[in-house]
Amino acid sequence: MENLLEGMRVLDLTRVLAGPYASMILADLGAEVIKVELPEKGDESRDFGPFQNGESAYFASVNRGKKSVTIDLRKEAGAQLVQRLALECDVLIENFRPGSMARFGLDYERIHKENQRLVYASISGFGQTGPYAHRPAYDVIVQAMGGIASITGESGGTPVRVGSSVGDLSAALFGVVGILAAWGRAKESGQGQQIDISMLDCQVALLENAIARFYVNGDVPQPLGSRHPAITPFQFFLASDGYIVIAAGNDNLWQKLCSALGREELAADKRFVDNASRTKNHAELEPLLQSAFAERSVVEWCDILGVAGIPSGPIHSVADVCADEQVAARQMIVELVHPIAGRQTMPNSPFKFSQTPVRLRDSAPTLGQHTEDVLTSLLGLSTDEIAGLRAEDVL
Repeated sequence: MENLLEGMRVLDLTRVLAGPYASMILADLGAEVIKVELPEKGDESRDFGPFQNGESAYFASVNRGKKSVTIDLRKEAGAQLVQRLALECDVLIENFRPGSMARFGLDYERIHKENQRLVYASISGFGQTGPYAHRPAYDVIVQAMGGIASITGESGGTPVRVGSSVGDLSAALFGVVGILAAWGRAKESGQGQQIDISMLDCQVALLENAIARFYVNGDVPQPLGSRHPAITPFQFFLASDGYIVIAAGNDNLWQKLCSALGREELAADKRFVDNASRTKNHAELEPLLQSAFAERSVVEWCDILGVAGIPSGPIHSVADVCADEQVAARQMIVELVHPIAGRQTMPNSPFKFSQTPVRLRDSAPTLGQHTEDVLTSLLGLSTDEIAGLRAEDVL
């Protein structure tokens, strides 16, 4: 059974996280992804720990299923090779600073003239236009400048970076959506296009109701800890042995929660009679709920609330997640075998297709593992030509 993206060939000119994560999703779905890296050095994330037999687990976690080709873009002969590869591909993804690709003769305008069907995705910190376009950026920069750090953390506390790299990963996810939409159109029309993905734009898009609240009420949203700004109770509470999360997302669930807690009087209290009232009076409600949750363990409360049909759960550590029976049932932790690192454990693809299940093909490539194969099969280079390019430090 073929994979969904069988027949798509992707030229991956990205490094570190946002771009590699996007191209890995495409590889998981069956695309052939050719990752171009600098000779000897490779993607800088190859130097990020932890390491297994000298191989980066960080790199492996976002580069599985790809082919690695070493080409020095800074040399004219190297840039010409990549230009030729671009003509053989359906998608090109790059995450250089705006303007850099033109120096290599790989800018969209030039490549589009030669390969009009090519979908060309550019992922950068601030996009290809605007006053910040040429600024460098990393995940923590766009989390800060995109506002998400300002609404994360405890009430009254300092701004906090989200624990996962949502600045990078959201750009990757939006990038994949754009690539698939543009590729679908290109297959019908024969015309590709450039997709300009800004990490900052993606952070702004994730602010959803925070921006809505700002424009409707004029209030500047602040960090609220685990509490929701418009739904109450919708937060963490401390049980006798750890934290539990509760999401009473409507008045019916609130009534059920009061019964499960043995605090029926709270349901009749005018201060808490509906969601708007509970949210307005959350400071009075929270200690009353906290005193109730402190009476039992997390497991006991999860059992009680589960029977009552109230969304709830424990606060899992990463170790807990990896041992969770639901995660195991969904096969979300997988092992791949790397030729040097050995067995590598990582998150699986979350896609569950009924007719074309995702089958991870290979671990992340070693540096330059597929150079000769790709240059021979796609560009028709001979063994002598490849040897000559190696002698000139192009490969």
